[in-house]
Amino acid sequence: MVLDIWKQINRNKIESIYLLYGKESFLINETRQLLINKILNEEEMDFNYSTYDLEETPIEVALEDAETFPFMGEKRLIILQNPVFLTSEKSKGKVEHNLSKLESYLAEPAPYSTVVFTAPYEKLDERKKITKELKRKAVIGEAKRLSEPELKNWIKDRAIGNGAEIDEDAVELIVTLSGTNLFMLTSEIDKLILYAGDARKINAEMVDKLVARSLEQNIFTLIDKVVHRKIEEALRIYYDLLKQNEEPIKILSLIAGQFRLLYQVKELARRGYGQQQIAGYLKIHPFRVKLAAGQAKYFSDEELTNTIQLIADADFQMKTGGMKKELLIEMILFQLNNKKA
Repeated sequence: MVLDIWKQINRNKIESIYLLYGKESFLINETRQLLINKILNEEEMDFNYSTYDLEETPIEVALEDAETFPFMGEKRLIILQNPVFLTSEKSKGKVEHNLSKLESYLAEPAPYSTVVFTAPYEKLDERKKITKELKRKAVIGEAKRLSEPELKNWIKDRAIGNGAEIDEDAVELIVTLSGTNLFMLTSEIDKLILYAGDARKINAEMVDKLVARSLEQNIFTLIDKVVHRKIEEALRIYYDLLKQNEEPIKILSLIAGQFRLLYQVKELARRGYGQQQIAGYLKIHPFRVKLAAGQAKYFSDEELTNTIQLIADADFQMKTGGMKKELLIEMILFQLNNKKA
């Protein structure tokens, strides 16, 4: 895992070759920045830091740079992006790579250079000789989506790394409000740390006051209010979204998507799938499955089917001008509230 590499780097244990692969680009970018901070100072960046896109540059050109002695410093850092030759995919460019040169470098890497392969691919082709050799020689970091416990630990570590503490209930609320996007979470955590000031303590009250709700999260909360028969609060959220110039047709689409998710989670759970399996099958974060499962238990299969049909009918009326768009969603919310009464 990339998070394990962070711990090593923070202990100033820097290796010669890294392979970072996976779809979570934030983790790859953070690892690269951490290596920059540990290996180079500002004056050395112009001379001893290079990045190469291997869709455009042959590997042997980049490795010549890695074998060049550092100038005005002790270390060089070379970032090699998009090593598509490690996968079964076809390269988008027309670059021919001399992979024997890479094999030679892996056998005897330059002691004064750190070479980092950043591969934004979910899987590598383990059948290829060069992939096997690189994985044998490099420190491997898989940048995959964090599980819920990992995500919460990451939030705590992010706060601690910036000299602040964060309460457990505050961590839970941040994830609930902001979702699992690490770029967004980073922005919210940094904002909370700044607000905490000299106290350096973040609590749930601060999170509730400051953390921005995504449109998707507002829709989830809106449905949750309906589920618990709080129609006035649900309508207040809806009216706030309209004031923010959110289009009714987009709001309706997200409501439809949430109810489809409830139906899918309920059906897959009945078939014996666990939450992790459901997340993998639907290609969504397990935390979303957990939240959806909590809402789905308030609806029967028939209610979910009827609700999805109700939303489909409203969508048709919106697109054909059958009724005022804003009013259509109000009517759906009232109908859902009555069903749960």
